[in-house]
Amino acid sequence: MELRAAVRTDLALLEAGDRIVIACSGGADSIALAYALSLEAPKMALSLSAVTIDHGLQDGSAEVARECAAFLATLNIPTEIISVEVGREGGLEAAARDARYGALAEHARRVGAVGVYLAHSLDDQAESVLLGLARGSGPRSIAGMSAASGIYRRPALGIRRAALRAVAESLGHFFDDPMNADLHFLRVKLRNQLIPTMEEVLGGGVSEALARTALLIQDDLAALDTLASEHFAGNPGLEVDPLSCLPKAIRTRVLRLALLSAGLDGGLLTFEHLERGDQLLVDWRGQGEIALPGGLSLARKSGRLILSPQGEGKP
Repeated sequence: MELRAAVRTDLALLEAGDRIVIACSGGADSIALAYALSLEAPKMALSLSAVTIDHGLQDGSAEVARECAAFLATLNIPTEIISVEVGREGGLEAAARDARYGALAEHARRVGAVGVYLAHSLDDQAESVLLGLARGSGPRSIAGMSAASGIYRRPALGIRRAALRAVAESLGHFFDDPMNADLHFLRVKLRNQLIPTMEEVLGGGVSEALARTALLIQDDLAALDTLASEHFAGNPGLEVDPLSCLPKAIRTRVLRLALLSAGLDGGLLTFEHLERGDQLLVDWRGQGEIALPGGLSLARKSGRLILSPQGEGKP
């Protein structure tokens, strides 16, 4: 089975006795992944448990969570149900995701898990690439999801959603979330409208091509990030002269590393922030400080770029 092979490959990177967690919503994708993990993890002496997040966004969500936990028990997977409160800031999809990932990270820390397994598929990857393309904020935004990122692991990222659903159907238990058919959500529109149209117009293979593009971009980003890290290590004070001689793709990455190391939230840094920062290096005409998220600013002073509270870094 394609899924079990992918799971075996991923689990082989772990050590006997490691604890892992499957994030299982009860949907077809996560039920399929939970099943594969239940078969393969014991062979490698790994401790497997599950967590089900109840977002409380629909009537009956608590019952769905309980039914999911009961089914996972038949696979010998002990499950904890965690209820979260979902705000509305940034939109419902983003707020639910933030609440979910926050709960997963805290759960993993509490139980000592080395990996949290997520059931994202190739189709999810294709949708992520299109969403990133629409944002237009550079190659990082269209690199999609990584198969491994921090504690999160996505062994099914190269497998079609239909294949995962077939596994779940063979088990006879999964939940179809009605929100996955709600066209008020952008990702649902991509899934049910845009991608099928692209497949029809372009002759098929669109999702595979988008996922393949993400992998290629991830490889390029890794190389550029490595070069940027080396230059930042050699110039932590952000001296202008050595920075300005670098290719732009490296300069802006060094700048991004410096801002992240100073504590800025990478999710709040935009293309415009980095463009204006780059202008301080290669197109400086005495302009003042640049306002950044978190009440910070970036300015050029005495041959360096200086990060400071807004109003304190004026040249």
